[in-house]
Amino acid sequence: MDIEVLGTLAVREQGVSVTPTAPKPRQVLALLALHADQVVPVSALIEELWAGTPPRSARTTLQTYVLQLRTLIATALEQGEGGEGGEGRRTAKDVLVTLPGGYLLNSGGGTSDVREFDRLAGMGYRAMDAGDFPGAARLLREALALWSGPAFADVHGGIQLDMETRRLEETRLCALDQRIEADLRIGRHRELLAELTVLASRYRTHENLHGQFMLALHRSGRRGEALDVYQRLRGVLVRELGLEPSASLRRLQRSILMAGPESPAGVAESGNERLVRVG
Repeated sequence: MDIEVLGTLAVREQGVSVTPTAPKPRQVLALLALHADQVVPVSALIEELWAGTPPRSARTTLQTYVLQLRTLIATALEQGEGGEGGEGRRTAKDVLVTLPGGYLLNSGGGTSDVREFDRLAGMGYRAMDAGDFPGAARLLREALALWSGPAFADVHGGIQLDMETRRLEETRLCALDQRIEADLRIGRHRELLAELTVLASRYRTHENLHGQFMLALHRSGRRGEALDVYQRLRGVLVRELGLEPSASLRRLQRSILMAGPESPAGVAESGNERLVRVG
């Protein structure tokens, strides 16, 4: 089974789609697919489908959705096998398994874009820690390339999926932050400017992205624009959140102010604190 959730939902068994079009079965499959090879409790599925007000027939209705999914899986298995039977062949109940307290989607060792993203991102973080910035940039770029849009982009999510979508978006942002950091370390500041322009506009209060934008601009000889980025961010933080920029971002602003127009800016790590050096 091949599973994709980092964008539109796509679940295929032996190359044949088993993704339903009806909204509720689609929600059930999305939650099962995200947690493939793990038991998803009935209570979690009911909460996803009906929030805090499930009907009295909730369990029976959920069983109906599971049967609909198994019908799609059975069709996919038949098409994938060429319609041939035989001992040892997987059945729909082997793929979507009923267990005490919940259901499990058995991927059969297939692919999952979430698992591949976690694997590549983890390798990228370890490369960063080891000082292999070109390797980190490459691995994190590969991880981020698995995203074709927001997670579950075409699924009308309930409480559970909305929570998972936010969690996945946070993991994507962390990987993006580290990939940009790696690119800055290897001198790709000019190549980053267009991307950071969009990101700073989209994430108006994200301090790390704005700090990276400031560095990229300053290193590209655009010192005044780098300081403008700081002032815009400060205005948004004060106006919308009642906060001043962080100490590390204020240090970066001061370093750019004190540096000559031609001086490059760099970032050094000291423990977990990001420090700025100029010149």
